Amino acid sequence: MTSDELADIFLSGDDYYALRKVQYYLKTHTKKELHQKMLTPAMYRIGQLWQENVISVADEHLATAICDFVISATDNRSQAEKEIAGKAMIMGFEGEDHYLGLKMVACVFREHGWTVHDLGPNLPIEHALEAAKQLKPDVIGLSAALVGRLPLVKLYMDAVQLLNPKPTVLIGGRAVTLVDLSDAKAEGAVVLESLETLEDWIQSRKESNNEARAPY
Repeated sequence: MTSDELADIFLSGDDYYALRKVQYYLKTHTKKELHQKMLTPAMYRIGQLWQENVISVADEHLATAICDFVISATDNRSQAEKEIAGKAMIMGFEGEDHYLGLKMVACVFREHGWTVHDLGPNLPIEHALEAAKQLKPDVIGLSAALVGRLPLVKLYMDAVQLLNPKPTVLIGGRAVTLVDLSDAKAEGAVVLESLETLEDWIQSRKESNNEARAPY
């Protein structure tokens, strides 16, 4: 595997495949070699492609997030072996620069066997919609740490209505604990006030899916 090939894997959006390829690389190379000879030049290439308008902002965010995931996950070699439970696409509202909450949400989903497409913070609606049409996630997670970003909820919810099939929308972040989001709930969004409520939702969805598949 070359660094250019790794860059293409990052851009494909398949986080588990990227992790498996990196784990295989680490069987015969050191972590220092991984960082210097693979990850760094791969991300340089992705940055160049973005500067040349070959890839979109969403593509660059996605590749960066997968690289971040790979760096964090290389000490957890069993993570790529879990059965895929679903596909989640998570992002911050446009103008929202906080991203640590997104990383924690991604970790929770991955711990429960989900494939996660983390598009990072501050993603404009047009890029979010383009990515959703391509990735076809089961869930779209939106994060807002600042109350000032929440007026964008309706705009994003309206955009989701254009998708087919329609994913479930999860809205979280510190801001959701400070304001009333009844309108978003009425449109089908699930408002999550903590990582614990996210885990409860994931478990509830798993149980519902198991019941739906159970023979009668």
